[in-house]
Amino acid sequence: MGARISARPVATGCSVVRPATGLHDGSIDGLQRTALSSLRASTILLGFTVPISVALDNVLLAVLLLGLLFNARAVWQIATQHPVARAACLLFVVLFSAIFYGATPLREAAGALGKYIDLVFIPMFMLMLSNEVLRHRAQGAFLVAMGLTLLLSYLVGLHGLPVQSWMNVVASPDNPVIFHSHITQNNMMAFAVFLALLNLRDSATRAVQWAWGLFAVLAGINVLFMVQGRTGYIILLVLLGWFAWTTLARYMRERGSAWGWRQGAALMLLLVGLVAATYSASPRLHDRVNLIFSEFQAWQPNHGKDTSTGQRLDFYYNSLKIVQQQPFFGVGTGGFAAAFASQTQGTEVLQTPNPHNEYLMITTQSGLIGLAMLLYLFYTLWRYAPLLGTVFEQDAARGLVLAYMVNGAFNSALHDHADGLFFAFMAAVLFAGLKPVQRAVEEVA
Repeated sequence: MGARISARPVATGCSVVRPATGLHDGSIDGLQRTALSSLRASTILLGFTVPISVALDNVLLAVLLLGLLFNARAVWQIATQHPVARAACLLFVVLFSAIFYGATPLREAAGALGKYIDLVFIPMFMLMLSNEVLRHRAQGAFLVAMGLTLLLSYLVGLHGLPVQSWMNVVASPDNPVIFHSHITQNNMMAFAVFLALLNLRDSATRAVQWAWGLFAVLAGINVLFMVQGRTGYIILLVLLGWFAWTTLARYMRERGSAWGWRQGAALMLLLVGLVAATYSASPRLHDRVNLIFSEFQAWQPNHGKDTSTGQRLDFYYNSLKIVQQQPFFGVGTGGFAAAFASQTQGTEVLQTPNPHNEYLMITTQSGLIGLAMLLYLFYTLWRYAPLLGTVFEQDAARGLVLAYMVNGAFNSALHDHADGLFFAFMAAVLFAGLKPVQRAVEEVA
């Protein structure tokens, strides 16, 4: 693992084509090394920019797109041979096929398809992160960005820093979101807590363990008690459960003890108890959870526009109606908004460009075929996680699946820019060590 990409010229489609300029070989090799270093740096920097700036994301993606053109053969090899990259590209292919039917004009359909372009970047990310050191730096870039977000969030939440003009428009001491929406910040912060705990578990020194533990505690408090992204509550709970499960199971196996359903049930009861204690101890969390239940009980189909929960239930209800009408192929990529407007005509339902549910978003546009590809992508991630080189990667990879299965139930996670790009980035960080990537790297070399 960690084969290094060489700067030597290679076959067409994998290298920078040499122009007839009279430059010496050494000069051209130097240019190739510089270009490769820039591509790698751009990929690593995405870990920092994804939680912070859409504009910077787009600049880095444009740089990587140029790099993709000069490494097309290697990227194609990864896209067709790496199981995770292949599954992601298959989902994109289904969505691409769906732009050619339905009532949506082709230009609008292509624009909607662009929301999922991050899936196609996964093979390129993997190629650039083929080295274990680079993957570690990429993960570190993300955690540094989340550390900066956490610091600013505490400063705003504790009235140590006034809300700035460059912060999110809804930022306030009662909801100290910094760069993205409260939903996105809480989702990413919950995953940062999970990565911090995995790093704590693998740390060799007590000082480093304390540092990761402090980060995890502060970030967990930020998710549960400061920022209002309710999806983050559930993601954090699921990831904490997964971390506890895998850690205790390995601990007992290493000592020759059995880990069965009794131990698992005891762990689940403990987690339920912790959740109940947290719920009781925080009036803010208590009120927000109770609000969800009260809004859910009061909801009537197509009469939920006055509450957040009611609006989402209306979205889900009418999206399922659209799926019933077009179950196999859907209404076409980009056709959701028009189909939803038609479905809800004559009602008071709030209009929306997406149903805030990735499963429904994919299914309404590309039918059950698209839903099958989405589930296949999650299945592939889960199935191949045990083949990764370290326990950290194995547990983190399955944690990524769990996080996005939850996220997709409450948001159009892959459709949204930051969440979708983070999924593609982190999938590459965790799965770039599989052999198909290494074979592509060797071919480039």
